[in-house]
Amino acid sequence: MTDRKRSSQPRIVRTYEFPTKPEKLTLGQYLYDSRDGKILGRTATAWGQLMLFYAAFYTVLAALFAICMQGLLVSLNHEFPKWQLEQSIIGSSPGLSFRPMPADVEQVASIEYVAANKSDVAIWVDLINGFLEPYVDREKLPAGTEQVICDFNRPPPVRKVCAFDVSKLGICTAEQNFGYNRSAPCIFLKLNRIYDWQPDYYDVDELPEDMPNDLITYIKGLNEQERKQVWVSCQELGSAANKTELEVQYSPSRGFPSYYYPYLNQHGYLSPLVAVQFVRPPTKTPITIECRAWAKNILYRGGTRDRRGSLQFTMRID
Repeated sequence: MTDRKRSSQPRIVRTYEFPTKPEKLTLGQYLYDSRDGKILGRTATAWGQLMLFYAAFYTVLAALFAICMQGLLVSLNHEFPKWQLEQSIIGSSPGLSFRPMPADVEQVASIEYVAANKSDVAIWVDLINGFLEPYVDREKLPAGTEQVICDFNRPPPVRKVCAFDVSKLGICTAEQNFGYNRSAPCIFLKLNRIYDWQPDYYDVDELPEDMPNDLITYIKGLNEQERKQVWVSCQELGSAANKTELEVQYSPSRGFPSYYYPYLNQHGYLSPLVAVQFVRPPTKTPITIECRAWAKNILYRGGTRDRRGSLQFTMRID
């Protein structure tokens, strides 16, 4: 009985159509196929739908981008940063940097040249001239910059900046090739800018024990007002047996004066400089030099990595 019911049901036969290779179109037919009205493989309706989709997509994308940018710009201030000092990423302890800085610095900066080679000397002289250009030529400063002559008794008025007198850099001048042709090279130290940072100066009776003796003697020879500076010192690193006593001269003083601080994003502000000349460094041998900034609120960490308040570089003069 069951076999009869099965035999009475219609039998379904499934057939399969194998895909055929599409007809090869000529370039003209691809550009416009008159048989079905396709342009570049799509009908006019399909192209319209595609264009409408992308127009809506990019319109929404542009609107979202504009909203994000507007929200960011509203939160920014062109006069001062939102996060300052301890709340900022850079913190409240400025770093110390120097010029001329070699272009290919990786870990430790190096000043190497042959004093008798004019081309070698010219490379370093040109780097320093480029750095000092806004200090020497006031026309290089932004329009509207108002510079005034400052001292410890005359801080700059509001919205004005102190002029830095390059004539007080001793022999560290372009006319003297910054000493490079006489194997007595000069470098220029500067503190990195931190908005609204004010140095905390050392009193004469609380100078650190590890401060160089010549710097201590220099500070004690100044009056109370002139002691309000961020001091700097440079010395050779190495073991006592291999260490040489470098003769170092500083111009115009051994520190960055108080009347340059705080930095408040003044128009045309130029960081104060200390020119450091190594008078008779050893030749034909590399030496490692560390320079350090001294103030109560400048953290110090030596070394070539993660250093703070200091810098290191090697020097070799042939």
